[in-house]
Formats: sequence, C-alpha cells, structure tokens
Amino acid sequence: MLLAVDIGNSHTVLGVFRDAELVHHWRLSTDVERTPDELALMYSGLLGFAGLDFSHNIHGVVIASVVPTVTDVYREMMGRYFPFPPVVVAPGVRTGIALRYENPREIGADRIANAVAAEALYGGPAIVVDFGTSTNFDAIGPDGDFLGGVIAPGVHTSTEALITKAARLPNVEIVAPASAIGRSTTQALQAGIVFGFAGQVDAVVCRITDELGPGVTTVATGGLSEAVRETCETIDHHDPWLTLKGLRLIWERNTH
Repeated sequence: MLLAVDIGNSHTVLGVFRDAELVHHWRLSTDVERTPDELALMYSGLLGFAGLDFSHNIHGVVIASVVPTVTDVYREMMGRYFPFPPVVVAPGVRTGIALRYENPREIGADRIANAVAAEALYGGPAIVVDFGTSTNFDAIGPDGDFLGGVIAPGVHTSTEALITKAARLPNVEIVAPASAIGRSTTQALQAGIVFGFAGQVDAVVCRITDELGPGVTTVATGGLSEAVRETCETIDHHDPWLTLKGLRLIWERNTH
C-alpha cells in the first residue's frame, strides 16, 4: 500500500492507496511544532484505526509539501520509522508533464500534483481550482503541459481577515444562504463569502478559458470546494482527492 501525504499551510491530508484505489483518508491540522516522534505516534494511531501499520502494510510514501520546515520533520520521521525513503515532490522528481513556468522551483508541490492528476484523468486543456489557504487556478494546456495560473486569497483566509478587522461581525458557517439578499448579518456574510467567491471563480475561469481555447475542463478540489462549487457556473467536475491521486501517479513514475 502507498501512503500519500499532502502538507498544506493549514491542513495535511493523508491517503492510503491499494493500487489505484484510495481506501483510507484523513485530514489533520498542519502544526510546525510537532516533532518527528509525535508525527510517528499520530500516524501509527491513524493507521492502526484502519487495521494497518508502518512495517507490514505500507510499502511506499510520497509527500507534497508547501511548508519546508515541516517537510524536514517528515523526512526525519520517515527515516526513523519507515524502512525506505519517501518520494518528495521537488526539483529532480519525475512528474511526466512539462512545467512551462519561468522558474519551476517556485511552483507549489500541490499544484504540480493537481496538474499531473488533471492531465491523466481529464486530459487537456484543463483548469484546476484548488480551494485551500489560497485559491489556486492552474492551467493545463492541450498537450498536458503545466502553463501557470492564478493565486488568490482563500475563502477562510479572507473571511478570517474580515472578521478580525470588524469587531461586530460574527464567525459564520460557510454555506450558501437561501437568498443573495441577506436578512441578517449571518446571512449577509454567507452571501458575500459564498456568492462572492463563486463569482471570483467564474470570472477567473472564464479569463483562463479565453486564453486556453475551446474544450476546457474545469475541476474543483480542496477542503473548501464543497461549500462554493455548487454555486459556480464553470465547474465541470468535483474531485476532492485530486492532489492525492496526483501524488500516487508521481510515486509510480519515480519507482517503476
């Protein structure tokens, strides 16, 4: 079995694959203070709940991380508790797609994994909209190349900034209200957050589509995609585990 680890700024998503099937997944907070031993204990517990353990069931690990200090901790943890080195998405790792970026080293590992999965599963041209700490729009060309994209403030990031700056605005559940005209502060906030970000998504996707040309497929992923995607007009597919699927493909391309 393969353990895939997607380390984001806010959350870390884990998945266990049996061949191409994602059989288990978990979402954790990303904590830069955790030690290698604490990580090992946490992972051992999660795998144990699924009837698995490090030594008998997991035969490979692949990691994408946008938090370098946490990446180092994971490398140390893997070195202590796993009998093989992990595949870490970084310069020199085979992805199977061309990165048409001025400086490919600047591309987040999660964006690369998303592009790999989108190209393999949906073909090009395609746009991946990843709702995370930031909202990333990644463009895949007709030949499967990663062309670049857009990085915008994320749903939670923007909402937390607004509530922090406005003393009388409450925290609200991020769900679409029944009406765009909010009849309470909570409804007004929900309308602004959900409909506002849906409008942003549609506007950015339309601009990228104009540059990519006809036949574009748009795929939504990320932890907050469920809250916004249904109010968008430009999303064709929802694939919440797209990043993990891309990591599995990258692992295969570097171990077979």
